[in-house]
Amino acid sequence: MAARKVVAEVPAWKRSLQRWAYYKSYFPSLGLVRDDCLDETSAVKEAIKRLPADVYDARQFRISRAMYLSNRKEILPKGEWTKMEEDVRYLMPLIQEVERERQERQEWDKK
Repeated sequence: MAARKVVAEVPAWKRSLQRWAYYKSYFPSLGLVRDDCLDETSAVKEAIKRLPADVYDARQFRISRAMYLSNRKEILPKGEWTKMEEDVRYLMPLIQEVERERQERQEWDKK
C-alpha cells in the first residue's frame, strides 16, 4: 500500500515545473483545455463525433472564443484562464476507445 502512495505522489519540484509549463503555454490564457488543442487525426475526429451534445457545445464555444481572442490579439482576464486543476482530459478516453476498436477490427480482418 505504501508503494502505491509513493508512486501516486508527484514530487513538489516536478509539480511546480508542470504548473509553470502549463501556464507558460498559450492555450490556458484563451480559455482552452489540452484536449481542445489536439491534432485532428481520424481517431480524434471520430472521438469528437462521439462526444455528448453539451460537451461538444462547450468545446465549440471555447474554440470559437479562442479564435476570436487570437484574431484580436487579446487574452482573457487572468481570472477566466483555464486552471490546471480544472483541465480535464475529456477526449482521451474516447480516443483510446476508438483506437482499441480499430485495433480489434484489424485483428478480425487478419483472420
